[in-house]
Amino acid sequence: MSASFANRLLRWFGRHGRKDLPWQQALDNGQRDAYRVWLSEVMLQQTQVATVVGYFDRFVGALPTLEALADAHEDTVLALWSGLGYYRRARFLHRAAQLCVERHGGELPRDFDALNALPGIGRSTAGAILAQAHGLRFPILDGNVKRVLARYHGIHGHPGESAVEKQLWQHAEAHTPGTRVADYTQAIMDLGATVCIRARPRCDACPLATDCIAHRDDLTAALPGRKPARSIPTRATVMLILRDASHRVLLERRGPQGVWSGLWSLPEASDPNEAWRVARQHAHIDDAQALAPFTHVFSHYRLAIEPLLFDRATAARGVADNPHWRWCGVDELDALGLPAPVRSLLLQISDAGRTHAASLRTN
Repeated sequence: MSASFANRLLRWFGRHGRKDLPWQQALDNGQRDAYRVWLSEVMLQQTQVATVVGYFDRFVGALPTLEALADAHEDTVLALWSGLGYYRRARFLHRAAQLCVERHGGELPRDFDALNALPGIGRSTAGAILAQAHGLRFPILDGNVKRVLARYHGIHGHPGESAVEKQLWQHAEAHTPGTRVADYTQAIMDLGATVCIRARPRCDACPLATDCIAHRDDLTAALPGRKPARSIPTRATVMLILRDASHRVLLERRGPQGVWSGLWSLPEASDPNEAWRVARQHAHIDDAQALAPFTHVFSHYRLAIEPLLFDRATAARGVADNPHWRWCGVDELDALGLPAPVRSLLLQISDAGRTHAASLRTN
C-alpha cells in the first residue's frame, strides 16, 4: 500500500504540484538552499502559501543568507516578519541562525538530532528541511499532511492528541519513499493545501480517493477531528496615540513577557481615565480624540482595542534618554517590528491626515 500511495502521489505531483515556489530554486549543485527551505517552512506554519510568498521574497531580499540573518539586529528581523504574526517564530529563527554560526560553521546541520535541537525547529520542520534540501528520507507531519493521513486511514480524534499524533507519525514514516523524497514531501503538502482541504475537499481530483476511508465512508467532514471547543475570552485595552506637531508618534518597546514581546507598540491603559494619566507622564497634552474601536483576534483571546489620539502632544523630558521609548515618524515604521494591528492603525491615521491636508490645500 505504501509504495502505491507514494507513487500515485508523485504522479499527481508531476501534473498538478507546485514546482516554481521561490524556495524551491536549486543551487549550482542541483540541491535547494537549506536556509530558504527552513525559512519557508517556518513562515508556512499557520499561514498559506499565497500570503507567504511576498513576505519570503522581502525577507530573503534583505537577509539572503543564514549569516546575514544571524548578524541582523532583532528589530530588523521583526520588521521583516511584521504581519505574519506569531513573533516567537521570528525570534527562534534569529536565535537558531546565531547558534548555527556559533556551532555549525554558519550552516544548518544535516544531522537530524542537531537540527531538531535548534530553537523553533521540531520534528516535522527538521524532516522537511532534510528531505527538501538534501533529499534525505525523513517524514513530515504538518497540518496539511495530518489531514491527508487522517482521512486516508480513517483516524478519528484531534491530531493534537498524543495517541492520534503517534498513529499519524507511523503512517507518515511508512508512506515516505526512499527516492524522490523532496518531491514527495512537497506533493503531500500540496495535496492537503489544494485538494484535501478542510472544507469541501475536492475528492474527485484526489489521486488517493479510491483507497481513502473518509471518502469511502462519507467522513471527510468529520475527519480529522476538531480540537475540543473552548470559549475565547475578550480583553480590553486603550491604545494611546501621542502624536507631536511633526506627526511623530510615541512608541514603547514591550517587555520580554506576554503578547508582542520585544516589539515596538503604542502605550496602553486599562481605561480612558488611566490613559490620560499615562499620556501626561510622557507628553504635554491638551485634548484627545476617540477613534473607531476594533478587535484583534489571537489564538487564545480577543483584544478589544480603543484607540485614543492625543494630537499635537509635546514631548516631556526624559523620553529621549530611555531606550524603551522613542518618537517615530511614519517613514521609520518599516524598519521596526510592530504588531500588525498597531502598524495598520498608524498607517490609517497617517493616510487620513494626508487626505485632510490635501483637501485643505484644494479648498
